[in-house]
Amino acid sequence: MPSADQIRDLIRRAADRDLENDKRQRDYTYVEREQENRLGGKGQVASSESKTHDVMELYGEQVERLIAKDDKPLSSKDAAKEEERIQKLIDERKNESEDDRRKRLEKEEKDREQAREFVKEITDAYNFRFAGMETLEGREVYVIDADPRPGYEPRRREAKLLPKFRFRVWIDKADEEWVKLDAECVDTVSVGWFIARVHKGSRVLIEQTRVNDEVWLPKSVALKLDARILLKGFNLDEDVSYRDYKKFRTDTKIVPAVEDPK
Repeated sequence: MPSADQIRDLIRRAADRDLENDKRQRDYTYVEREQENRLGGKGQVASSESKTHDVMELYGEQVERLIAKDDKPLSSKDAAKEEERIQKLIDERKNESEDDRRKRLEKEEKDREQAREFVKEITDAYNFRFAGMETLEGREVYVIDADPRPGYEPRRREAKLLPKFRFRVWIDKADEEWVKLDAECVDTVSVGWFIARVHKGSRVLIEQTRVNDEVWLPKSVALKLDARILLKGFNLDEDVSYRDYKKFRTDTKIVPAVEDPK
């Protein structure tokens, strides 16, 4: 059984690798489908809608092209508008000055560095507990529980939210990459005085998959949200799935990562 310090180091290494995975995700095109179900007072689905996007990289920036609504292809009119929007982005990047490009890339690197600092806070903000070993998709994984550490004092503004959540994480033993994350809100989260409040019990479940034996990328996100935004209540389930990863910068053979749900 790993010690508390060993678990903390494992969490830190897995989080650092995830930041690199996020950067390498830009080497891939893929399809993202998002479905939002708004719930009524008794938990029944009151309304539902879905959007499907092709995701690609244009001049170093990820771009989403809407290709379907409610699993139906766009009308010729809406498809033309989407192509016009994409072409506008291409033209903007094509005409971008070297100075503007440098500033944009520097900002991206600064954001990544801030994310690394946030990761360090995560390992300080929680007490970790080894919960055992499991097998996910034929791979052996560590199961680790994390509870907010009493007396923790956030150093960064973003880290003030950490004591409001607890989570369980599954980490691949061989790759030391996190495979699955189940996080639950354990106290009301407020953003501003009247802007937004996320209530206790809201939950997010995130899963990743191994692609091309070289990188771990998103597979699905399931969000259950009970919130109040600008005095208006929201109770919804949101599911996002990712599939058809294809590497476009090399001729490497693509190994299917996620089966088409159809």
